[in-house]
This record gives sequence, structure tokens and C-alpha cells, in this order.
Amino acid sequence: MIVLMNTGGVAMTNCFLVADETTQKAVLFDAPDHTVGPLLDEAARRGWDLAGLWLTHGHFDHFADHAEVRKRFPKAQILIHQLDAAKAGNPVQQTRMFGLPFVIPPVDADAFVTDNQVLRLGSLEVRVIHTPGHAPGHVCYYLPAEKTLIGGDLIIGGSVGRTDLPDSDHAALEASIRRVMKLPGDTRLLGGHGPASTLDEERRNNPFVQASLFSDDPA
Repeated sequence: MIVLMNTGGVAMTNCFLVADETTQKAVLFDAPDHTVGPLLDEAARRGWDLAGLWLTHGHFDHFADHAEVRKRFPKAQILIHQLDAAKAGNPVQQTRMFGLPFVIPPVDADAFVTDNQVLRLGSLEVRVIHTPGHAPGHVCYYLPAEKTLIGGDLIIGGSVGRTDLPDSDHAALEASIRRVMKLPGDTRLLGGHGPASTLDEERRNNPFVQASLFSDDPA
């Protein structure tokens, strides 16, 4: 497995291009504004078949460049959880809320992902983990054989996703954190913002994760 990363946009959001070098299949995880171009260039340069744009959730900074992906790779399938599809399908609400100086076309997803669904990226198995809280349709993508979790805005390098947005839920976020922290501690965490880490590092150093783990809420 090859992982390439680029960070940018108004919220300095990460996107990841993950490829199975044995089959030359690749998927882009999230598409921040003004950010995906170099990764798409690299996919084309290496001759990879970009099979999809798999979104972690429907906040604008994670899907704003989706139209560029579709233009460059028309066969790429856009996936999102159904609970966040309406948000991504009507981005004008977010552009107004955050005062964005650019227009984002609505996302027309090809399919909805569901909890525990198993996807294929070439020969790689990718399991969908529904992790609501930051957003109701937030998901993580777990590659067990590669010990890698593409975590969106659940746990983000010493912090966690904000829960002061209209459809956020802090108790749900804490429950989602407890769920993913049951994965092997050496799992590499590729979050939606900030540097990569591991679940063990977040357990040791992230006070928000620690607070969730020791919460009185049931696991």
C-alpha cells in the first residue's frame, strides 16, 4: 500500500491518496478545497486507476474539490454516509455559515456507505466504521491488514472534532472515540487535520481521548 498526503484549503485539511500497488487501483479520501490537484496529478503520472472519492463526512472542507476529482477521473465513485448526504448535497448552507469566498457544487454521491461495510481497494480490504458525533454521518475507513485508520475529524492529532456545530453531538463523539480506541494500539491514524499518529500515541497524549475513555458513559 502507498499513501500520499496533501494538506490545504481554508481549514488546512488533509486528504489522502491510497493505492494498492499490486493492482494499480487507488482511492482519494476526502477532497479539501484547493488541495486535490497535486494528488490527482500524481495518480495520473503513476498510471493509477482512481476508483473512488470516499468521504469521511459532509463538512465543506472535506468535499469541496469533489468536482475536480470527477472531472479528472469520471469513473471515480463518490461515497458518503447517508446521514451526511444532505449536507454535502446542499453546500450553500455551509458556504454562508462560514462566509466562504468560493462556490462549492453539490455532491451527488454514487452510493452510501454503512457501518461495518467492507469495501475493496484493489486487493486491500477497507472496513467502514460509523463514528457519529462531529457529524451524524461521520465515518472512518479502517484497513486492518495495513493497520491504518483514515479517521476524518474524529481524533485529530492531539485534539478531537468540534461538537459546537448544529448537528454535532458530544456524547456520540465520545462513544465513537471509545469504539475506535478498541482497535490495535499500533494502528496508524491518518486524521483529517494535523500530523499522523497512532492510537497508542493518542491514548497517551491526547487529553480529549483520555477524557472520553474515562467518561461515565457506557462503552
